[in-house]
Amino acid sequence: MLPFRIHSKAPSLKVLCLGAHADDIEIGCGGTVLKLLQSHPAVSCYWMVFGASNPERAAEATESANLFLQGAQERKIVVKQFRDGFFPFQGAEIKDLFESIKREYDPDIIFTHYRDDLHQDHRVVCDLTWNTWRNHSILEYEIPKYDGDFGSPNFFVHLDNAVGARKVRLILETFRTQKAKHWFTEDTFLSVMRIRGMESCSPGKYAEAFYSRKTVWEM
Repeated sequence: MLPFRIHSKAPSLKVLCLGAHADDIEIGCGGTVLKLLQSHPAVSCYWMVFGASNPERAAEATESANLFLQGAQERKIVVKQFRDGFFPFQGAEIKDLFESIKREYDPDIIFTHYRDDLHQDHRVVCDLTWNTWRNHSILEYEIPKYDGDFGSPNFFVHLDNAVGARKVRLILETFRTQKAKHWFTEDTFLSVMRIRGMESCSPGKYAEAFYSRKTVWEM
């Protein structure tokens, strides 16, 4: 495989992480965020959660974001409480929030939901991401769930055992309200990363996978 390396002309690498619900960002790209913070000494991150369904979930989302972003040069964490499952019917308010982020922050790379995710809230966030940022590097992450909507990703980030294990540990320790869900387990999260690591020949065994619709290779 041909390796792809991120270069930023600015002194700081500016990252925008978008998640429909509390824990989406961590599950979808938490390992990649941890690796970026290890690899780049000056990372600025804007972390946006649109739907934390109650104060307890909002507190978990904030706690988790702070743990994942330890070592970031700058961080901004925003947690909103748009109604879970109703994003298509709250589109105008969510669109306004996207526009306010655009005015405030110009990222080098954006992480968002997968375009063909079967959860309606996830698709709204993805659609508005592309609608808002027309000339940016956007990677769409995947979320394991009951719908069985995994596809064939075309962009992989290799993770070693330590990063993969830390990602899973932080998720399980922080999102205590989700422990009763049958899929919210260590083996679920490790299995997804192991499969993607196998597909991309990861020397560290694990990987996170993304969908890149447009990539420009500057030579």
